[in-house]
Amino acid sequence: MKIEIARTSDAVELARCAKLMASSDPWLTLKRTYSDCLKSLEGNFREVYITRQNTELLGVMVLQMQGSFSGYLQSICVSANMRGLGLGKKMIQFAEERVFKCSPNFFLCVSDFNTEAIRLYEELGYVRIGEINDFVEKGFHEILMRKTIGSWNEFKK
Repeated sequence: MKIEIARTSDAVELARCAKLMASSDPWLTLKRTYSDCLKSLEGNFREVYITRQNTELLGVMVLQMQGSFSGYLQSICVSANMRGLGLGKKMIQFAEERVFKCSPNFFLCVSDFNTEAIRLYEELGYVRIGEINDFVEKGFHEILMRKTIGSWNEFKK
């Protein structure tokens, strides 16, 4: 299966991405609407990448590459029919290649109820560094995770 991961800012593709996100967890559980998801794909310093096979949208991820947490995976979504097949792992590895060119740290948050994602991140070497209670929706917590290749002082771009 030939899969392409590419950066996009195309309004039609972003709308498709927002629809994919709003129709699946964790966005459903966290009560994030299509409009919320679309807004999360817009703005300065966000890099939106889509994963597709031919014209079929398989996934989307959003990276924040500026600010205190430069190298932050804001969102990742894999279509329901592709989950458990290694696509999420492939997308994360693609993002790591991008981030580790610019930063020694890769950060992400994952909802505490998203146990499969937590398992994947831990398998890939991410470490829990904190918990943010009631961050998106009361009663749910986001786990802040980090993977590092060294300190900022050791890092050479």
